[in-house]
Amino acid sequence: MHRPTTGMRVFRVVNVIVLSGFALICVLPFINVLGSSLATPGELATRPFVLIPQTFTLDAYRYILSTSTIFRAMGVSVFVTLVGTFVSLLLTSLMAYALSKRYLRGRRVINFLVVFTILFSGGMIPTFIVVNSLGLIDSLWSLILPVAINAFNFVIMRSFFQGIPDSLEEAARIDGCSDLGVFLRIVLPLSLASIATIGLFYAVYYWNTYQAAILYINDSTKWPIQVLLRQIVIVASGMNADENAVDVVPPAQSVKMAVIFVATLPMLIVYPFVQRFFVKGALIGSVKG
Repeated sequence: MHRPTTGMRVFRVVNVIVLSGFALICVLPFINVLGSSLATPGELATRPFVLIPQTFTLDAYRYILSTSTIFRAMGVSVFVTLVGTFVSLLLTSLMAYALSKRYLRGRRVINFLVVFTILFSGGMIPTFIVVNSLGLIDSLWSLILPVAINAFNFVIMRSFFQGIPDSLEEAARIDGCSDLGVFLRIVLPLSLASIATIGLFYAVYYWNTYQAAILYINDSTKWPIQVLLRQIVIVASGMNADENAVDVVPPAQSVKMAVIFVATLPMLIVYPFVQRFFVKGALIGSVKG
């Protein structure tokens, strides 16, 4: 094994310094959000950028967690995220697998129509008319079905399926597997990294659902966490109108930071468990792309 040269050592040191700097730039905003949500009103008034509060307080979290409404909204978001991710992965994988086969008649036309939607979509009003005509207004399915298949995710998964050797599927068919059996027993086990990566994309999208909920959900009991937290921020923005109320409720800034942290925390918890699949899927996609 060759010993590293001086140039290689310098490159590694510079590489570590640069990457550490980028990592610090990404981490500092999260630390600032957490620190500001735990800071006192006086400290937030004198320090615009807080990393470690001088005095810790949980008043902002007590305020936003003081009612069961936020837990109901959290449950709605969890339902939409879990069910939506499952439905999206199911429909996207089935469609991508079918359209990855060259012998499928009309696949070019269908692929073109799908890719066309990446550049040109129907728009807000036509989509609302479709959702309303299907009777999905005030239904949680209005947050799932209209966006069940993302064209970009479909293209990525279709490209991955095209890279699976045809000999594996032919061998499975010789053993008596049907098309669905080949998909379930051969294709899916080989595609776990790609499916986990696309699943993470879908999960983040469904968790951050906001505009669709504003348009389609009129019942406040069915609001997802993002919409409810927006309402909390709006209410909190009027807190400082009465100077004597500072000691009773936390200031708007700390509530906003607590809201951001609560909305971000679930995805931060989930990501480490799928990180290895995410990295592997991204590498596979880059090699085959």
